[in-house]
Amino acid sequence: MKLGLRLLASVALAAAATLTAHAQDLKEVRISSQPALLGSVPLALADEKGWWKEVGLKVVVTNFPAGAPQIAASKSWDVGYTGSVPAVLGAVRFGLHTVAFSDDQSATNAIYVRGANSDAWIKNPASLKGQTVFLTGNSTVDLAVRSCLTKFGLQKGDVTLRSMGQAEIIAAMSSGSADIGGLWAPNTYTVEEKAGAKYLCSGKDTGTMVPGNLVVRADWAKENPQLVARFLAVYLRGQRFMATNRAEALAIMKKHYDTGGVIISDAAMNKELNLRPTFDLAGQLAMFNRGAQPSRGDSTMNTIAAFMKEVGSLRADEALPDPKTYVTDEYLKLIDRDPVLKAFANRSN
Repeated sequence: MKLGLRLLASVALAAAATLTAHAQDLKEVRISSQPALLGSVPLALADEKGWWKEVGLKVVVTNFPAGAPQIAASKSWDVGYTGSVPAVLGAVRFGLHTVAFSDDQSATNAIYVRGANSDAWIKNPASLKGQTVFLTGNSTVDLAVRSCLTKFGLQKGDVTLRSMGQAEIIAAMSSGSADIGGLWAPNTYTVEEKAGAKYLCSGKDTGTMVPGNLVVRADWAKENPQLVARFLAVYLRGQRFMATNRAEALAIMKKHYDTGGVIISDAAMNKELNLRPTFDLAGQLAMFNRGAQPSRGDSTMNTIAAFMKEVGSLRADEALPDPKTYVTDEYLKLIDRDPVLKAFANRSN
C-alpha cells in the first residue's frame, strides 16, 4: 500500500515538474473562435483559470462573427473552434483539419412553430406542406430542417425555404409575420421565451448529428504537433469542468455570453448544458476510431459535406472530401500517450 502511494506521489510530482517546465517556456498559439457560444466557453474558462500557462501556451484569441469570415481568414490563426459547415469548407479550400468535436448540437438546430396552427403542425407535421419555413441558408440549421422535412414525408418543393439571418427570424416570429423558423441555440430559447414558439423537430430527432469542430491549419499542425495536443488538452479540461462544476460553469457562461452581446435567461443557460453533449478524451477517441468501419466522425462529416454539395456551398466540380484526408485523431492520441497531458485533460477542476 505504501509503495503504491509513493508511486502515485512520484507520478504527481513528475507531472507537476513537467507542467512547470512548460510554463517557463511559453509558446504562442493564435486561436480563432466565435463569441457567446457554448463551444467557446472552454476558452473563456482557460483564461479565467490560467490553464494555458500551465501547459506552456500563450494564446491570442480572435473572435469572428460567423464561420465564413473566420475560415476566409484562416491564414491569420493556428487553431480554431467553428461550425461543421465552415470546417468542411475550410478543409476543401484552405487545408484545415478537424482534430476534435466541441459538442453535439443536433438537439439545438431545430424547427420552431408559433401561431394558431402550431398545435396542428405539431400533431401532424406533414401538414406543413405549402408553408414557408424561414431559416439561415447553407447552415447547420438548414441541414437539420431538411432532415426533419424528409422525416415528415415532405418532398423538395412541398415547402418554401426562405433564407434569413437568425436575428431577422427571431424578429419576424416575435412580430407574428413568420410562423415557422429554423434556428440554432441560443436563438431557440429566445423564440420560446419571447415569441411563444413551440419546438417541432431537430436534427437529433432524425439521427443527424450536428457537431461543432476544433480545427487546425494542417501545415502549422505538422510543424507543431505538441502545441496542438496541449491546446486540445486545455479544451477538454474545460469541458470536464463544465460537466462537473455546474454552478461555477454557469456563472462563467453568463459572463461570456453577456460580453458577446447574447442575453438569455438562467433557464436557457441550463438548457445549453443539458441539450448539447460534450466528449471527454475517451469519448473523442471513440468518435474518431475507424476500426474496420468508417468512424462516427467520418460518417458525420460525410453527411455535412453531402448537404453542402446539395445546396451549392461546394461547387458542382468539387469532389466530396474524403474524411481520411482532413479528420484525424493524431493529436488526441498524442494526449492519450502522454501521462501528464492525459491527466491534465481528464481533470475536472
